[in-house]
Amino acid sequence: MDNYLQKAYCMHQTVRIYAAITTNMVRDVQDKFNMWPTSIQALGRTLTIGAIMSCTYKNDDFINIKVKGDGPVGQIIVEGHDGKVRGCISNPGVFLENNDGSVNVTHGVGAGEIEVIKDLHMRQPFSSSCEIVKGDIATDFTYYFAKSEQIPSSVGLGVAFTNDSKVKAAGGFLIQVMPGCSDEDLTKLENKLKTLKPCTKMIEEGYNAEDIIKEITDGDYELLETRELKYECNCSYERFENGLRTLGKEQLFDIINTDHKCEITCNFCNKKYTFDEAALTKIADSINK
Repeated sequence: MDNYLQKAYCMHQTVRIYAAITTNMVRDVQDKFNMWPTSIQALGRTLTIGAIMSCTYKNDDFINIKVKGDGPVGQIIVEGHDGKVRGCISNPGVFLENNDGSVNVTHGVGAGEIEVIKDLHMRQPFSSSCEIVKGDIATDFTYYFAKSEQIPSSVGLGVAFTNDSKVKAAGGFLIQVMPGCSDEDLTKLENKLKTLKPCTKMIEEGYNAEDIIKEITDGDYELLETRELKYECNCSYERFENGLRTLGKEQLFDIINTDHKCEITCNFCNKKYTFDEAALTKIADSINK
Protein backbone atom coordinates (compact mmCIF):
# COMPACT_ATOMS: atom_id res chain seq x y z
CA MET A 1 0.00 0.00 0.00
CA ASP A 2 1.37 3.40 -0.99
CA ASN A 3 -0.64 5.35 1.58
CA TYR A 4 -1.66 3.57 4.75
CA LEU A 5 -2.43 3.81 8.45
CA GLN A 6 -1.58 1.55 11.35
CA LYS A 7 -3.38 1.52 14.68
CA ALA A 8 -1.87 0.30 17.93
CA TYR A 9 -2.45 0.19 21.68
CA CYS A 10 0.14 0.72 24.35
CA MET A 11 0.34 1.19 28.13
CA HIS A 12 -2.06 -1.62 29.00
CA GLN A 13 -4.44 -0.64 26.18
CA THR A 14 -5.11 2.79 27.69
CA VAL A 15 -3.33 4.76 24.96
CA ARG A 16 -4.34 4.54 21.31
CA ILE A 17 -1.95 5.45 18.49
CA TYR A 18 -2.64 6.02 14.81
CA ALA A 19 0.36 6.46 12.50
CA ALA A 20 0.00 7.23 8.80
CA ILE A 21 2.20 7.48 5.72
CA THR A 22 0.68 9.72 3.05
CA THR A 23 3.67 10.46 0.83
CA ASN A 24 2.25 9.49 -2.56
CA MET A 25 -1.10 11.11 -1.82
CA VAL A 26 0.46 14.47 -0.93
CA ARG A 27 2.99 14.27 -3.77
CA ASP A 28 0.23 13.62 -6.31
CA VAL A 29 -1.76 16.62 -5.04
CA GLN A 30 1.30 18.85 -5.33
CA ASP A 31 1.91 17.71 -8.91
CA LYS A 32 -1.73 17.96 -9.95
CA PHE A 33 -2.11 21.56 -8.76
CA ASN A 34 1.53 22.70 -9.15
CA MET A 35 1.55 23.66 -5.48
CA TRP A 36 4.34 25.61 -3.79
CA PRO A 37 5.95 24.35 -0.54
CA THR A 38 4.01 26.31 2.12
CA SER A 39 0.68 25.56 0.44
CA ILE A 40 1.31 21.82 0.08
CA GLN A 41 2.80 21.67 3.59
CA ALA A 42 -0.42 23.11 5.01
CA LEU A 43 -2.76 21.05 2.82
CA GLY A 44 -0.66 17.88 3.16
CA ARG A 45 -0.75 18.04 6.95
CA THR A 46 -4.50 18.63 6.91
CA LEU A 47 -5.05 15.76 4.48
CA THR A 48 -3.04 13.48 6.77
CA ILE A 49 -4.95 14.32 9.95
CA GLY A 50 -8.20 14.16 7.98
CA ALA A 51 -7.34 10.66 6.77
CA ILE A 52 -6.44 9.58 10.31
CA MET A 53 -9.61 11.06 11.80
CA SER A 54 -11.76 9.38 9.13
CA CYS A 55 -10.47 6.03 10.40
CA THR A 56 -11.57 6.76 13.98
CA TYR A 57 -15.26 6.69 13.03
CA LYS A 58 -17.54 4.13 11.39
CA ASN A 59 -16.97 3.36 7.72
CA ASP A 60 -20.00 5.32 6.50
CA ASP A 61 -19.44 8.39 8.72
CA PHE A 62 -18.22 11.53 6.97
CA ILE A 63 -15.96 14.29 8.22
CA ASN A 64 -15.48 17.79 6.85
CA ILE A 65 -12.56 19.91 8.06
CA LYS A 66 -12.17 23.62 7.40
CA VAL A 67 -9.02 25.47 8.46
CA LYS A 68 -10.05 29.10 8.14
CA GLY A 69 -6.91 31.15 8.71
CA ASP A 70 -6.14 34.69 7.64
CA GLY A 71 -2.73 33.79 6.21
CA PRO A 72 -1.83 33.84 2.50
CA VAL A 73 -2.69 30.17 1.86
CA GLY A 74 -6.35 30.99 2.56
CA GLN A 75 -8.94 28.41 3.53
CA ILE A 76 -8.13 24.70 3.60
CA ILE A 77 -10.92 22.16 3.13
CA VAL A 78 -10.57 18.40 3.62
CA GLU A 79 -13.37 15.86 3.39
CA GLY A 80 -13.06 12.21 4.28
CA HIS A 81 -14.59 8.91 5.25
CA ASP A 82 -13.21 5.41 5.79
CA GLY A 83 -9.64 6.41 4.96
CA LYS A 84 -10.62 8.19 1.73
CA VAL A 85 -9.97 11.92 1.57
CA ARG A 86 -9.96 14.84 -0.79
CA GLY A 87 -8.92 18.43 -0.17
CA CYS A 88 -8.24 21.86 -1.61
CA ILE A 89 -6.62 25.14 -0.62
CA SER A 90 -7.49 28.67 -1.69
CA ASN A 91 -3.98 29.68 -2.75
CA PRO A 92 -1.66 26.93 -4.03
CA GLY A 93 1.18 29.34 -4.77
CA VAL A 94 2.64 30.26 -1.38
CA PHE A 95 6.26 29.71 -0.33
CA LEU A 96 7.42 31.19 2.98
CA GLU A 97 10.65 30.19 4.75
CA ASN A 98 11.81 30.26 8.35
CA ASN A 99 15.23 31.67 9.22
CA ASP A 100 16.70 28.17 9.09
CA GLY A 101 15.43 27.62 5.55
CA SER A 102 12.57 25.30 6.53
CA VAL A 103 9.07 25.83 5.16
CA ASN A 104 7.06 28.31 7.24
CA VAL A 105 3.54 26.93 7.47
CA THR A 106 2.58 28.89 10.62
CA HIS A 107 2.59 32.27 8.91
CA GLY A 108 1.09 30.70 5.80
CA VAL A 109 -1.99 29.57 7.71
CA GLY A 110 -2.26 32.55 10.07
CA ALA A 111 -4.87 33.11 12.77
CA GLY A 112 -8.50 32.05 12.67
CA GLU A 113 -10.43 28.89 13.49
CA ILE A 114 -10.76 25.21 12.71
CA GLU A 115 -14.24 23.84 12.09
CA VAL A 116 -14.98 20.11 12.03
CA ILE A 117 -18.35 18.80 10.85
CA LYS A 118 -19.08 15.11 11.39
CA ASP A 119 -22.01 13.39 9.69
CA LEU A 120 -22.63 10.42 11.97
CA HIS A 121 -26.02 9.66 10.40
CA MET A 122 -27.95 11.17 13.26
CA ARG A 123 -30.66 13.81 12.91
CA GLN A 124 -28.17 16.63 12.47
CA PRO A 125 -24.45 16.65 11.64
CA PHE A 126 -22.25 17.38 14.66
CA SER A 127 -20.25 20.58 14.35
CA SER A 128 -17.43 21.81 16.59
CA SER A 129 -14.75 24.45 16.28
CA CYS A 130 -11.76 25.97 18.03
CA GLU A 131 -9.31 28.74 17.40
CA ILE A 132 -6.08 28.23 15.51
CA VAL A 133 -3.49 28.39 18.29
CA LYS A 134 -0.29 28.16 16.23
CA GLY A 135 -1.02 27.59 12.56
CA ASP A 136 1.19 24.52 12.15
CA ILE A 137 -1.91 22.26 11.95
CA ALA A 138 -0.47 19.64 14.35
CA THR A 139 -0.59 21.84 17.46
CA ASP A 140 -3.96 23.17 16.37
CA PHE A 141 -5.51 19.70 16.16
CA THR A 142 -3.92 18.69 19.46
CA TYR A 143 -5.80 21.65 20.94
CA TYR A 144 -8.97 20.77 18.98
CA PHE A 145 -9.15 17.26 20.43
CA ALA A 146 -8.63 18.52 23.97
CA LYS A 147 -11.14 21.37 23.74
CA SER A 148 -13.84 20.14 21.37
CA GLU A 149 -13.78 16.37 21.93
CA GLN A 150 -12.37 16.31 25.48
CA ILE A 151 -9.79 13.70 24.51
CA PRO A 152 -6.21 14.30 25.74
CA SER A 153 -4.23 13.91 22.52
CA SER A 154 -1.00 14.63 20.74
CA VAL A 155 -0.75 15.16 17.00
CA GLY A 156 2.38 15.10 14.86
CA LEU A 157 2.28 15.98 11.16
CA GLY A 158 4.87 16.76 8.53
CA VAL A 159 5.81 17.03 4.88
CA ALA A 160 9.47 16.77 3.85
CA PHE A 161 10.87 18.12 0.58
CA THR A 162 13.64 17.36 -1.88
CA ASN A 163 16.21 20.04 -2.74
CA ASP A 164 14.00 21.19 -5.62
CA SER A 165 10.94 21.65 -3.33
CA LYS A 166 9.12 18.49 -4.37
CA VAL A 167 7.37 16.35 -1.77
CA LYS A 168 9.81 13.72 -0.52
CA ALA A 169 7.75 12.22 2.31
CA ALA A 170 4.56 12.93 4.26
CA GLY A 171 2.81 11.43 7.26
CA GLY A 172 1.75 11.88 10.84
CA PHE A 173 0.40 10.41 14.03
CA LEU A 174 -2.43 10.81 16.50
CA ILE A 175 -2.01 9.68 20.12
CA GLN A 176 -5.12 9.55 22.32
CA VAL A 177 -5.27 8.86 26.04
CA MET A 178 -8.29 6.80 27.06
CA PRO A 179 -10.02 6.46 30.43
CA GLY A 180 -8.09 4.23 32.82
CA CYS A 181 -4.63 5.47 31.94
CA SER A 182 -2.65 5.64 35.18
CA ASP A 183 -0.86 8.78 36.31
CA GLU A 184 2.42 6.89 36.06
CA ASP A 185 1.82 5.89 32.44
CA LEU A 186 0.57 9.36 31.56
CA THR A 187 3.73 10.93 32.99
CA LYS A 188 5.85 8.43 31.10
CA LEU A 189 4.05 9.31 27.85
CA GLU A 190 4.39 13.05 28.46
CA ASN A 191 8.12 12.69 29.10
CA LYS A 192 8.50 10.65 25.92
CA LEU A 193 6.72 13.27 23.84
CA LYS A 194 9.10 15.94 25.13
CA THR A 195 12.06 14.09 23.59
CA LEU A 196 10.31 12.64 20.54
CA LYS A 197 11.81 13.46 17.17
CA PRO A 198 9.72 15.92 15.13
CA CYS A 199 7.35 14.06 12.85
CA THR A 200 8.83 15.68 9.75
CA LYS A 201 12.28 14.47 10.82
CA MET A 202 11.04 10.88 11.27
CA ILE A 203 9.40 10.66 7.86
CA GLU A 204 12.37 12.41 6.24
CA GLU A 205 14.60 9.68 7.70
CA GLY A 206 12.40 7.05 6.08
CA TYR A 207 10.32 5.88 9.05
CA ASN A 208 7.31 3.79 8.10
CA ALA A 209 4.10 3.86 10.16
CA GLU A 210 5.19 1.09 12.53
CA ASP A 211 8.58 2.75 12.99
CA ILE A 212 6.76 5.86 14.21
CA ILE A 213 4.74 3.75 16.65
CA LYS A 214 7.94 2.09 17.89
CA GLU A 215 9.56 5.49 18.40
CA ILE A 216 6.59 6.69 20.46
CA THR A 217 6.27 3.54 22.59
CA ASP A 218 9.93 2.44 22.79
CA GLY A 219 8.79 -0.79 21.17
CA ASP A 220 6.14 -1.70 23.76
CA TYR A 221 2.90 -1.79 21.77
CA GLU A 222 0.18 -4.03 20.34
CA LEU A 223 -0.45 -3.55 16.62
CA LEU A 224 -4.17 -3.80 15.86
CA GLU A 225 -4.73 -3.11 12.19
CA THR A 226 -3.37 -1.74 8.94
CA ARG A 227 -5.65 0.23 6.63
CA GLU A 228 -5.20 1.68 3.18
CA LEU A 229 -5.60 5.43 2.72
CA LYS A 230 -6.68 6.98 -0.59
CA TYR A 231 -7.10 10.35 -2.19
CA GLU A 232 -10.48 9.97 -3.85
CA CYS A 233 -12.72 12.63 -5.41
CA ASN A 234 -16.41 11.92 -5.92
CA CYS A 235 -17.06 14.70 -8.43
CA SER A 236 -19.09 13.85 -11.54
CA TYR A 237 -20.81 15.42 -14.54
CA GLU A 238 -24.17 14.87 -12.81
CA ARG A 239 -23.08 16.69 -9.63
CA PHE A 240 -22.00 19.78 -11.57
CA GLU A 241 -25.14 19.54 -13.70
CA ASN A 242 -27.21 19.75 -10.53
CA GLY A 243 -25.09 22.67 -9.38
CA LEU A 244 -25.76 24.55 -12.60
CA ARG A 245 -29.47 23.91 -12.19
CA THR A 246 -29.42 25.89 -8.94
CA LEU A 247 -28.37 29.01 -10.89
CA GLY A 248 -31.87 29.32 -12.33
CA LYS A 249 -33.11 29.79 -15.89
CA GLU A 250 -32.25 33.47 -16.24
CA GLN A 251 -28.59 33.09 -15.31
CA LEU A 252 -28.21 29.95 -17.40
CA PHE A 253 -29.59 31.69 -20.50
CA ASP A 254 -27.22 34.60 -19.81
CA ILE A 255 -24.34 32.10 -19.98
CA ILE A 256 -25.76 30.57 -23.17
CA ASN A 257 -26.20 33.93 -24.89
CA THR A 258 -22.83 35.31 -23.77
CA ASP A 259 -20.39 32.38 -23.78
CA HIS A 260 -22.39 29.57 -25.46
CA LYS A 261 -20.76 27.06 -23.14
CA CYS A 262 -19.51 26.57 -19.60
CA GLU A 263 -16.38 24.86 -18.32
CA ILE A 264 -16.14 23.92 -14.64
CA THR A 265 -12.96 22.71 -12.94
CA CYS A 266 -13.22 20.60 -9.79
CA ASN A 267 -11.32 22.24 -6.94
CA PHE A 268 -10.48 18.84 -5.43
CA CYS A 269 -9.08 16.91 -8.41
CA ASN A 270 -8.61 19.52 -11.18
CA LYS A 271 -10.83 17.56 -13.58
CA LYS A 272 -12.65 19.74 -16.11
CA TYR A 273 -16.30 19.38 -17.11
CA THR A 274 -17.59 21.14 -20.24
CA PHE A 275 -21.26 21.93 -20.84
CA ASP A 276 -21.97 23.09 -24.40
CA GLU A 277 -24.90 25.24 -25.51
CA ALA A 278 -27.15 22.24 -26.05
CA ALA A 279 -26.39 20.84 -22.60
CA LEU A 280 -26.96 24.20 -20.90
CA THR A 281 -30.24 24.67 -22.77
CA LYS A 282 -31.40 21.22 -21.70
CA ILE A 283 -30.60 22.04 -18.05
CA ALA A 284 -32.40 25.38 -18.26
CA ASP A 285 -35.46 23.82 -19.91
CA SER A 286 -35.66 21.17 -17.18
CA ILE A 287 -36.10 23.75 -14.41
CA ASN A 288 -39.64 23.93 -12.99
CA LYS A 289 -40.87 21.12 -15.18
